[in-house]
Amino acid sequence: MSIMKDYLKEVSGILEAIVENEEENITRAAGLAAKMVEEDRLIHVFGTGGHSIMGAMEIFWRAGGLANTNPLFPAGLSLIDSHPNIERTTKLAKSVLQFYGVKKGDLLIIINVNGINAMTIDAALFGKELGATIVGVTSPDFARNVPPNISARHPSNKNLHDLADIVVDVHVPPGDALLSLGSLPQKVGASSTYAVCFAANLILAKAVEILTEKGIKPPVWTSANIEGGDEANKKYLEKYLPKIHHLYPMF
Repeated sequence: MSIMKDYLKEVSGILEAIVENEEENITRAAGLAAKMVEEDRLIHVFGTGGHSIMGAMEIFWRAGGLANTNPLFPAGLSLIDSHPNIERTTKLAKSVLQFYGVKKGDLLIIINVNGINAMTIDAALFGKELGATIVGVTSPDFARNVPPNISARHPSNKNLHDLADIVVDVHVPPGDALLSLGSLPQKVGASSTYAVCFAANLILAKAVEILTEKGIKPPVWTSANIEGGDEANKKYLEKYLPKIHHLYPMF
């Protein structure tokens, strides 16, 4: 079998595992997301690592996504602007959550495949302190296989899957990469971005299904790159973007 087919098989297996094993937790998370729409609240999404941030990017202002999605994008977290990278910085998440407006009764989706770093754990701890419900999109198997007290871990050695109210397991193996090649000691072919983006989209898609079954029209973005897209999105732009701190900072 070629490396391309091997990689496809491994990635597909992870996505299939999410579908086969996570329906209950995805449905629970989606129910909360639907509730945020009904209550005219934002859905806060925080990808708390240099690559995990792409899970939040994936569902923000995206065709087919919910327009009330509020991404938390602190400077220095994405690998694009990490000078220095802040995912291992303790006590910073509190200021991030406060700036982006997370509050009691809100939904905070934390996306981090390993679920161990300082930004992730502090976000979960402070989010709970604020009274938000925490959904963790993470791989418990990955976290359990990271030993305590290494530099990548939060000083508490806590794991996101132990702190979240709802855990959507993305079934990514420890180390992320999937393919063994010859005598190379490292595996190649990362998997986590596929998994977390798939899971995040499933949560929102299920939320839309829940809302439509209730007879509620959900605020879903239309692609701005097709005819009529800008017109379809105009009302959502006017309603939601002034509430999203990444685009319209509120002090």
